[in-house]
Amino acid sequence: MEIGKFYELEVVKELDFGVYLKSDLGEILLPIKYVPESTEIGDFLEVFIHRDSEDRLLATTLKPKGVLGDFVALKATHITFHGAFMDWGLEKDLFVPKSEQHIPFKEGNTYVVKICMDYKSDRLIGVSKINTFLNSDHQEDLTEGEEVDVLVYGISDVGYNAIVNQSYKGLIYKNEVFESVKVGTAKKGFVKKLREDGKIDLTLNAPGVQAIDANSQTVLNQLKLSNGYLPYHDKSDPDEIVDVFSMSKKAFKKAIGSLYKEKIITIDNDGIRLV
Repeated sequence: MEIGKFYELEVVKELDFGVYLKSDLGEILLPIKYVPESTEIGDFLEVFIHRDSEDRLLATTLKPKGVLGDFVALKATHITFHGAFMDWGLEKDLFVPKSEQHIPFKEGNTYVVKICMDYKSDRLIGVSKINTFLNSDHQEDLTEGEEVDVLVYGISDVGYNAIVNQSYKGLIYKNEVFESVKVGTAKKGFVKKLREDGKIDLTLNAPGVQAIDANSQTVLNQLKLSNGYLPYHDKSDPDEIVDVFSMSKKAFKKAIGSLYKEKIITIDNDGIRLV
């Protein structure tokens, strides 16, 4: 049994200030404010195990933004000489020591950290030196074109560094992004290329036919909102296409081409229309 994870524990004792739960670590207090109504001795409750501000072992029914071992995006709520306190959904903030910050944290900013156990103090901490934890051996677990979970943790001149499936390092190229992306952005993406150096090229757009279908649906949605007509076509300015449809000019042309072939729209000199 580890601190920083969820467990189903049995209620073995009731007191005015809460209930005690049976665990491999001994009896753990669940304070009265977290005890569900009608709880009785013998009931099993799903709780998160952590330490309070006085380092006492406690249970809570609150749901933190991550558990031990997870990468999560958290906002820095308070900065001290020794480190930063991050809001992760519990009354006691998650502490990120100064020595475990990849850059000096600033209050109000969001950073991606891994929830770790500091075995010297037996406390949960955050660590933002992400690359240390990422696995480069992805050949057996991932395939090109596969849908994956993406969490952006850094931005460079080339693009957005992202964690793939909580395990691997990926890169989304800036010139292929047509929506708002920032540190902490978490969404679905796709494996574009598995590189021999262990890195992964990612895209936020579904590959191949799926992409055309998704983009076609976007164009259709916009047409329906505009009474069946939009003043855009294959000669329109690329920047306008990005602003209106959140896709590249190339993707837009494929989308309207697909819709035209299906006889869903017409393409005229002044724009596109629903048939």
